[in-house]
Amino acid sequence: MTSAKRIIPVAKGDGIGPEIMDASLHVLLEAGANIEPKHIDIGEKVFLAGNTAGITEETWDILREYKTFFKAPITTPQGGGFKSLNVTVRKMLGLYANVRPAVSYHPHVPIKHPKMNVVIIRENEEDLYAGIEHQQTPEVVQCLKLISRPGCERIVRYAFEYARAYGRKKVTCMTKDNIMKLTDGLFHKVFDEIAPEYPDIENEHWIIDIGTAKLADTPEAFDVVVMPNLYGDIASDMLGQIAGSVGLAPGANIGDDYAMFEAIHGSAPRHGGKNIANPSGLLLSGVMMLVYIEQPDVAERVHNAWLKTIEDHIWTYDLVRKGKAEGITNYTEVSTADFAKAVVARLGQKPNELKAASYSGLSAKIQKPKLTNVRNAVMTLDGVDVFIHEGKLTPDELGKKLTELAAPEFKLTMISNRGQKVYPEGFPETFTTDHWRCRFKSPDGTAKLSLSYIRNLLSRIEQSGLSWIKLENLYLMDGKRAYSLGQGE
Repeated sequence: MTSAKRIIPVAKGDGIGPEIMDASLHVLLEAGANIEPKHIDIGEKVFLAGNTAGITEETWDILREYKTFFKAPITTPQGGGFKSLNVTVRKMLGLYANVRPAVSYHPHVPIKHPKMNVVIIRENEEDLYAGIEHQQTPEVVQCLKLISRPGCERIVRYAFEYARAYGRKKVTCMTKDNIMKLTDGLFHKVFDEIAPEYPDIENEHWIIDIGTAKLADTPEAFDVVVMPNLYGDIASDMLGQIAGSVGLAPGANIGDDYAMFEAIHGSAPRHGGKNIANPSGLLLSGVMMLVYIEQPDVAERVHNAWLKTIEDHIWTYDLVRKGKAEGITNYTEVSTADFAKAVVARLGQKPNELKAASYSGLSAKIQKPKLTNVRNAVMTLDGVDVFIHEGKLTPDELGKKLTELAAPEFKLTMISNRGQKVYPEGFPETFTTDHWRCRFKSPDGTAKLSLSYIRNLLSRIEQSGLSWIKLENLYLMDGKRAYSLGQGE
């Protein structure tokens, strides 16, 4: 007896979205996927109708009811305060793990790295993608980089669980913790804490700049790579491109209860309606979706038919353009719709040279990660950084003025400008803006501080005619410093 069809909310998206979604659904349904698409509207049309979120409350209800979402790329209108709907959906539904494979299809797709088979596991909710930005002075804007211990633990543990579930041998962490010692430092620290729990899986850490260079130069040296949000976004697009075309790259967004499947590329509005786009990235995302909803046999059938199509050099324009650049002439150029028909014609077949796909016994559902409870840490106030807007005084003049205002509760220990110490003992050659971080600590290093002391300090600063724009309290967590030091501190 056939089980009930799995209802899947489907968004056709914008630009090339409708074409590649129609092509992908055609293949999935012809292959026997036991799904019932439920079409929803999100994206540009909803934005332009006056909904700045790009999604209605009714659509949210549908996504929350059916839990698995298949989405074509969308267009976010420029300006006007529109936020990225992709980011919003990921965060609202707790889709913390972005899984992005980058695979070589050598020799049937032109590529310089014939052995690459890398999966980027990208943290999906935090980092600079929190989207918290402010213009603080006429010269300076800021974007807050937010990294949490639970966020790090979830994505790092997911990376190891994914590696174990899919028979991967190594997990690599990439951060920039030589510079961002607290934020990226926390990500690296959590990786080092969790890695020993998986003795069967090799682990390593790279600094992101040289690590990305190594990924681009020698991707076959990597297996599973876990990264904070921004780095993972950039690195996965780069890998998708060097794997042959970003149009080939699928993506899954996985949470504890919900999942969204989408290609990693954008909506390419200039190509919309031309029936030339490569649907492969979205189709392979559909394959990942079928594995997730426990239809691995259909996933395997689709994937192998797709591999056979690629092997037969049935190419859309993006691969044709790349092939021509490599001097390849034995291909057939097809439209988006005809590519889908070519895959359907090969259902039941397997590739002859490329490695056939096998999903038997696999599931994209990874065990819910356990989290460390650190909420009971003892927070002790150790000082305050007060940010001042001032465009006329020199560092020395500002330093002398704030030294007088600091007493009796505090002493001024440092002023920096864009992170560079300029007082005391600054250099006149150092370029400065109108935005100053002014650090105040206990006068003798031992006095107990209170929030009322900070209020008193801010009042004195205001009465002096200076303008404070922001403050950051400095804390010890269980007696350990929980803020970055300035030069010479």
